[in-house]
Amino acid sequence: MTLGSSTIGKLLVQYSVPAIIAAVATSLYNIVDSIFIGRGVGAMAISGLAITFPLMNLVIGFCTLIAVGGATISSIFLGQKNLARATDVINNVMVLCVIHSVVFGGLSLIFLDEILTFFGATAETIPYAREFMTVILYGTPISYIFIGLNNLMRATGYPKKAMISALLSVAVNVILAPIFIFVFDWGIKGAALATICGQFSAFIWVMAHFMSRKSLVHFCAGNSWLKWSLVKRIYTIGLSPFLMNATACFVVVFLNKSLLDVAGPDGNIAVGAYGIINRTTMFFVMIVFGVTQGMQPILGYNYGAGRWNRVTETLKKGIWIGVGITTLGWIITQTFPDVVSSMFTTDITMIDIARSGFHIYFLIYPVVGAQIVIQNYFQSIGHPNMSIFLSLTRQLIFLVPLLWLLPPHFGIDGVWASMAVSDFLAFILAIVTMIVMNRKLKKHFNNIPAEQ
Repeated sequence: MTLGSSTIGKLLVQYSVPAIIAAVATSLYNIVDSIFIGRGVGAMAISGLAITFPLMNLVIGFCTLIAVGGATISSIFLGQKNLARATDVINNVMVLCVIHSVVFGGLSLIFLDEILTFFGATAETIPYAREFMTVILYGTPISYIFIGLNNLMRATGYPKKAMISALLSVAVNVILAPIFIFVFDWGIKGAALATICGQFSAFIWVMAHFMSRKSLVHFCAGNSWLKWSLVKRIYTIGLSPFLMNATACFVVVFLNKSLLDVAGPDGNIAVGAYGIINRTTMFFVMIVFGVTQGMQPILGYNYGAGRWNRVTETLKKGIWIGVGITTLGWIITQTFPDVVSSMFTTDITMIDIARSGFHIYFLIYPVVGAQIVIQNYFQSIGHPNMSIFLSLTRQLIFLVPLLWLLPPHFGIDGVWASMAVSDFLAFILAIVTMIVMNRKLKKHFNNIPAEQ
């Protein structure tokens, strides 16, 4: 495979550009969905959608637990020239996606109102949140298989096909969302239905790929379909992104409740403003994730093959790209905050609150790109404990205490400041951890020169 021989710059273009395009498309359709909901249903629907973010993080978390773990392991196996084991990963990921979607989706549906209330839903916002999440949860088997196999498609050497599946999902969603919301008058439920329809089209695409014998790695009835030793490795490596999403869920609950407490009668509007900020933040974060997804097979393959210099070169280039992306986000949100907010809503109060949030939260946003790349780097080379450590520290050790300390003294601005300070502290910790761990890993590889 070229993962061990082509220049790192060429490989990053080959693998990251399709992943970035897919990430941009996915982020854009999330933003477009929010715009359609805000414009077609109303400002309170935006607040209702924001209430669903914690549950959506959990939905994604239980999927990435499998998808990222499987993608990392399959890349390492391919680097070790072990095609049979890589095939075992595909089979096991498929089974685990089905199990997770049925168990998590079913339990969430049963206790949906209780979950949404715990996440901060009020009498005004819970009807919108319930209507949206009911459709999403019924569609989890389709979503999980699509996301899980799409990650494996990229990791096993098909970045362009993985990009096409993401673009296909986005295109169908963007076409159907305005029809369902404005023409059929299905409201927020229409946005959710469009999302599931888009993912179903991509589900068909990825299933066709892995059922074809022309694919390097494909479903094989004779290989293992549920092997505990492999499942354990998938869970171990996938635990980092799962915990990142799970703690993000926990933190968003704190954020929502903090905003409801300090904003008084404008509490629901403040939650909606956070929804706008969150959508904007995730747009740039998802682009950085696109970079890390492109880095993952390069890192996994070369780490598995013992080519340390190529691993560190990939990391350095990835950090600079990540910082460049989040710096662009900083420039846009500091210069045009009202333009961004007015795309989602015409509510003046919501725009005013979001403006303050953009100015404060995005103040140190450029360094966020580096922190994300470093965290995913450890995950990609099969050292999930470091990735988990960095994720939990940022979310729980830094952010939660700050949310407890600052908002009572500084109101809504204290909420935004808590997020900014925790990101900066997480960046410093990530840099220190990377330097210390890489010195140890370099000794492990006995300074093996990079192969070009």
